[in-house]
Amino acid sequence: MRLTLLAAAALSTSLTSMAYAGSHSLTVGVSWSNFQEERWKTDEAAIKAKLEELGANYISSDAQASAAKQLTDIEALIAQGANALIILAMDKDAIGTAIDQAAAEDIPVVGYDRLIEDERAFYLTFDNKGVGRIIAETVQGVAGDGNYAIIKGDPGDPNALFLLEGMMEVIGDEVAAGTIKIAGEAFSDGWKPENAQKNMEQILTANNNEVDAVLAENDGMAGGVIAALAAQGLTIPVGGQDGDLAALNRVARGTQTVSVWKNSRDLGAKAAEIAVALAGGAALSDVDGAVQWSGGEKGVEMNAIFLDPTPITKETLNLAIDAGHISKEQACEGAMDGVAACQ
Repeated sequence: MRLTLLAAAALSTSLTSMAYAGSHSLTVGVSWSNFQEERWKTDEAAIKAKLEELGANYISSDAQASAAKQLTDIEALIAQGANALIILAMDKDAIGTAIDQAAAEDIPVVGYDRLIEDERAFYLTFDNKGVGRIIAETVQGVAGDGNYAIIKGDPGDPNALFLLEGMMEVIGDEVAAGTIKIAGEAFSDGWKPENAQKNMEQILTANNNEVDAVLAENDGMAGGVIAALAAQGLTIPVGGQDGDLAALNRVARGTQTVSVWKNSRDLGAKAAEIAVALAGGAALSDVDGAVQWSGGEKGVEMNAIFLDPTPITKETLNLAIDAGHISKEQACEGAMDGVAACQ
């Protein structure tokens, strides 16, 4: 049942807080694009915990990397009584049909982590161009000039291009000057590590293994890249993002240079808060912290919140450990000498 905001006097407090008061009968439906990725389990736990705190119910579905299945999943979430939807979109274009259906049912949508470029959706993510900049800055700081490979995410995900834009803001001048050469770049369908590994193998073959650094757009793919490198006996600077536990251990071991950690607990909790506020009647523009943004490929003006990421290197590994994201034992297994957090 759709709830409405009560009592004009409550306008002196945030609309988000107002919505919480009546959230006990709300149901928030979450559509995951590809729940098999490690990081989404952390996001889900944060969403569920915040919804429970707010007295709202959680239902979900997993599209299993199928854009078509995601559309039927969202139909099912609506049929199950979802008052708001949090959608991690598999495909930026295909998802439009689901947004139309939600709008027809007056169900608000939070575009989670990946852009749904539609003014009817609230966009919540980390600063993905900033993530790309951090990956490139950190890797370049270690590798210097040379031959770089860029392993991109799924071509249907706008984040793949945002990350690339951020990377090129850092190394673009050197690429233009010829001091950094792009030895190869490739999209990896579904952000799958095995696809990234195949892409890296092909780039190594095409360049006779003469690759000096790799900018990978997430940690799962960085793992695939590192497997391809290891098969050739190579250890070179590799960057990724997501703060996957395996990646943080690779940082300690010295096989991955940086994992840009986007604290999924913060993102998940914020998504739950926004979904409850919108289901309670808050306007998109009245969500606490919302900014106007039009940086998508279509230039659609949207309401959005961008959270700040944290780079995790061998020097800053303690940040993830101290935050409880990973245990010291997990992070430091097999660590190389000189990692302060592992001493």
